[in-house]
Amino acid sequence: MLRRHFLQGAVALALKRDRLNSAVALIEKATARGYFSAAAFHVSQGDFELSRAFGKISGTSTPFLLASITKPMTATAVMILSDRNALALTDPVRKYIPEFSGGDRDSITIKHLLNHTSGLPDMLPENEALRKRHAPLSEFVAATCKTPLLFKPGTKVKYQSMGVLLAGEIVERITKTPLRDFLRKEVYGPLKMSSASLGLGGRPIAGTALCQVPDEDWGWNSPYWRDLGSPWGGAHANAPDVARFLRAFLKPTAGILKPETAAAMIANQTAALNEPRGLGWQPNAGKFGSGCSARTFGHGGSTGTMSWADPEKDLTFVLLTTRPDAEDKEKVKKAAADLVSES
Repeated sequence: MLRRHFLQGAVALALKRDRLNSAVALIEKATARGYFSAAAFHVSQGDFELSRAFGKISGTSTPFLLASITKPMTATAVMILSDRNALALTDPVRKYIPEFSGGDRDSITIKHLLNHTSGLPDMLPENEALRKRHAPLSEFVAATCKTPLLFKPGTKVKYQSMGVLLAGEIVERITKTPLRDFLRKEVYGPLKMSSASLGLGGRPIAGTALCQVPDEDWGWNSPYWRDLGSPWGGAHANAPDVARFLRAFLKPTAGILKPETAAAMIANQTAALNEPRGLGWQPNAGKFGSGCSARTFGHGGSTGTMSWADPEKDLTFVLLTTRPDAEDKEKVKKAAADLVSES
């Protein structure tokens, strides 16, 4: 059932066989009964790789809408500019977006955007209205610059997609390049993530896995949303390419970031606050597999995606599905992650 490459030496990957088979069977059964219309599963450890596709896709090369796995990609673009001294994490956001000013906004830094401590909301109150009329990202930025803050910046962690939107806007204003082009050149290309794109990347929607959502002209399967290229949730990639992105932080040798920068992104930057957050990444072993070590980091997405890496085990896990995360009542992704992490 599994494709295996066994390591030499002490890592006994044969011990994983039963649990990996169980994880595959779990996803296979969920897809066969229509719980997932499609799924892609990829696990790697050292020289070992397992890739499987399920349901209504042509194979593991099929891209999925990643949703919030996009966030660490946008954060990586910001940190590339930090490595190049084009910005500092302590810079106020208003330095690059002058219209984002007044009151506590003046104290919000780029770091606050990346570790979810800015006080900005996850979604704008007018989010749905903007989407229904196919607003460009510039209108989301303008609305974010005016929306009330939910709390004093830096005082707590609260998940905020609109902070990541402004982080992407900063990249565009500094580089004078669309974020989708910057990511293609500086991240996806060097990491050989050939399927990855912010937005559709010129491919037809039919060439991607379709989300199990109502058919709306502003929803996840619409041409508008799929090609908007939102910095907080608009990336596409297949499962092996998401694993390549994870491995760039397990072993940062590809040259896109300084090793110390990659290490900072996966470390807890909010230790004194209510929830652990890195820079784009979530360093929270308990959120992923029950057997994950304390150094595990990752990110999931509302479209039904989960990705994480465990540095202690040199292990990556990617499970992309078409069932929205909020509707995964059976917690199939978590059950598969438990099986892999505990083996």
